Amino acid sequence: MSIATMRGDGGQTGLSGGIRVSKSSPRVEAFGTLDELISAMGFARAICHNEELCAATKRIQKELFKVASAISTPPESPKGIPVVDDAMVDALTAHVHQIEAIPGMLNDWSLPGEDPVSAAFDVARTICRRSERLVVGLGENGLPLQPNVLRYLNRLSDLLWLFGRQVEKEMGKDARLRDENTPGPKWSRAW
Repeated sequence: MSIATMRGDGGQTGLSGGIRVSKSSPRVEAFGTLDELISAMGFARAICHNEELCAATKRIQKELFKVASAISTPPESPKGIPVVDDAMVDALTAHVHQIEAIPGMLNDWSLPGEDPVSAAFDVARTICRRSERLVVGLGENGLPLQPNVLRYLNRLSDLLWLFGRQVEKEMGKDARLRDENTPGPKWSRAW
């Protein structure tokens, strides 16, 4: 058996359950972006030296395969749709609160690039946000989706932002966009 099946040479791919669709399908774009996110998180993990952060990232990467499968499995598929449950979202939320409680964590805009590891987590965060937008589009176009898929991605983008800030704090880097000389209103930290 070869990875080169050649079944996609005509521009189609298989959804979970064997249903064929165009590779330009919005559903394929959404779960393909999750594949990109998993890889970006893998890069961040590969260069990160914080073992706890690496373990959390790896756990989330594995969960993202379940989220992608929930998106890639159409209702008419003979295969059951994996459930993205409340516990998965709650675990991300708890981790967000844990990092936010670290004294001195940045609580305003950041400028990516102060450290390679934090920059890698910022790239992953922006891919996660794109994935979130694509999932919203699927729902707006009538595709039935589990509500927790969107909640999971929204929470994950916040957590990835915090991973970057945690790394910067540990490395003694200042990634603030503004300082005392450039004041301005505080905005959403993770967009």
